[in-house]
Amino acid sequence: MSQHDQPLSRESALRPIKRDGEDESFREPWEVQALALANGLIEGGNVTSAEWAETLGQEIRKAQGAGDVDDGSTYYLHVLAALERLASEKNLASSPELFGRKQAWIEAYERTPHGQPVTLKP
Repeated sequence: MSQHDQPLSRESALRPIKRDGEDESFREPWEVQALALANGLIEGGNVTSAEWAETLGQEIRKAQGAGDVDDGSTYYLHVLAALERLASEKNLASSPELFGRKQAWIEAYERTPHGQPVTLKP
């Protein structure tokens, strides 16, 4: 049974998928932050670990059904989709708030010189 065939538990849902031949589990800082946010939602009582694992699993299965290559390279996109979905379903953030935050990050990314950290304007 591969790691993709196993049911998701809290531990597996919060642990990044290590890609074959790679030493690093995280390629970008935002990947760590996304998992930390998921963990914070669980620890803060906003979602249960079972809700997180199920939602992440559903997002992964939805992507696989749409043709995702399922090689681990898109794992954090599924993490983001699950976070957004839970934020909306749990009324932690409205759709306009999520959209506005995404736009702010896009604009911050576009104005940030290469090699510099991306930050939002206050």
